[in-house]
Amino acid sequence: MAFHEVRFPANLSFGSVGGPERRTEVVALTNGFEERNTPWAEARRRYDAGLGLRSLDDIADLIAFFEARQGQLFGFRWKDWSDYKSCRPSEGIGFEDQTVATGDGVTMSHQLVKSYASGGASQQRVIRKPVAGTVRIGLQGDELQEGLHYEVDTATGIVTFATAPAVGERITAGFEFDVPVRFDTDRIQVSVASFQAGDAPQVPVVEVRL
Repeated sequence: MAFHEVRFPANLSFGSVGGPERRTEVVALTNGFEERNTPWAEARRRYDAGLGLRSLDDIADLIAFFEARQGQLFGFRWKDWSDYKSCRPSEGIGFEDQTVATGDGVTMSHQLVKSYASGGASQQRVIRKPVAGTVRIGLQGDELQEGLHYEVDTATGIVTFATAPAVGERITAGFEFDVPVRFDTDRIQVSVASFQAGDAPQVPVVEVRL
């Protein structure tokens, strides 16, 4: 998939509206009961970048970014201000924020993930776009050193160890991350008069599967 490893200006995404979307198929049975199923293993996120625009300079930056991505053609990184850390937004990143995997003595590469838990249920999300310089990795309660014990591919979210973690060793991680997205339109419509009057343009953005 065509993707540019560049982040949509964070100052423009701040103030945007959006979040996770699920697809649930609901079938009503003749006895009044329901059957529910979903074809999606993970949620897909949607945003409207238009609400983050505050000035005509912001409009110019948006148009430049849109043109460089050629509309919907190229994907890009997006900072979701409501969910961009391995921990709670008010906390600092720690190397034990998330349990990534358990060592088997053979596997050297592991995918970063984030878990969402509530009421005894949990859902795991694959993290494919960690932010460079923010990833911290732990092994069995000890923090490791990037470049010495492991390397991180920030384009895929895969951590590769210099030596495969031993059987049963708990691999943990902390990080910031972006969402891989694309514009969900090939057209940006802006009226300078209406924008100055407080009517922001609609700029839909949708998460892409990689």
